[in-house]
Amino acid sequence: MTSEREIKEAVRQRYAEAARQRVEAVPSCCEQHCCEQQENLGAISRNLYTTEELGGLPGEAVAASAGCGNPVAVAELKEGEVVLDLGSGGGIDVLLSARRVGPSGKAYGLDMTDEMLELARENQRKAGITNAEFLKGEMEDVPLPDGSVDVIISNCVVSLSPDKDRVLREAYRVLKPGGRIAIADIVTRGRMPQPLKRSLELWAGCIAGALSEGEYREKLAAAGFVDIDIEAVREYTAADAEGAGLGPLLHRFAKKGSAGLGFTSAIVRARR
Repeated sequence: MTSEREIKEAVRQRYAEAARQRVEAVPSCCEQHCCEQQENLGAISRNLYTTEELGGLPGEAVAASAGCGNPVAVAELKEGEVVLDLGSGGGIDVLLSARRVGPSGKAYGLDMTDEMLELARENQRKAGITNAEFLKGEMEDVPLPDGSVDVIISNCVVSLSPDKDRVLREAYRVLKPGGRIAIADIVTRGRMPQPLKRSLELWAGCIAGALSEGEYREKLAAAGFVDIDIEAVREYTAADAEGAGLGPLLHRFAKKGSAGLGFTSAIVRARR
């Protein structure tokens, strides 16, 4: 049986290597370069942000994006709010959030990978954004006080956790009463076959840990959330999987009796 520790280490190694690859020289982000960086991403992460959103961001922040949605666009952030991004990676969603909440607000990014934190802090410095802070930690044990956050966002990261019940309980804990979540994540059509959940490669690829819509709703409700809404925004095709480097993994599904298993990106909303 694959242990939680093994899963986390596989995820950490994958994203540490991704951060190291993004450290290569990337032009400062003008409109043209940022659009080029988006086009160079895999099919799942490509073109999630508008040219206006990307204006003024470092190219490294765009290149490091590995999400499956744009949670900032649907979080309805307001001036002065405090935002927390679970699994902030290279920092793109934190930097966008910091802009939206303005000088009177704050955006936190939480990540467990040193290399990603280093990259995100450098991207923050280049962007000249002062109302953001990147914290080292895990989603299952958020290093913030109870009731300290207005909004929690996340971009294709909750699916990486081997203990989503704990992640969602922590999210509920740090949210203020009436606070909300706006999470982009991979959601399955059909249940993930148990044998596939033992693959560390599939875990690190955001596949083995993906929940069905029903499972997501159950876990959110168990953590205490209300007004739960899950909206599928994009079905993934075989071509998308190939473009994201997941083709070999999905081909393996077909050999392990997972016919009928499909994947979407979805926006998950709920309120404390």
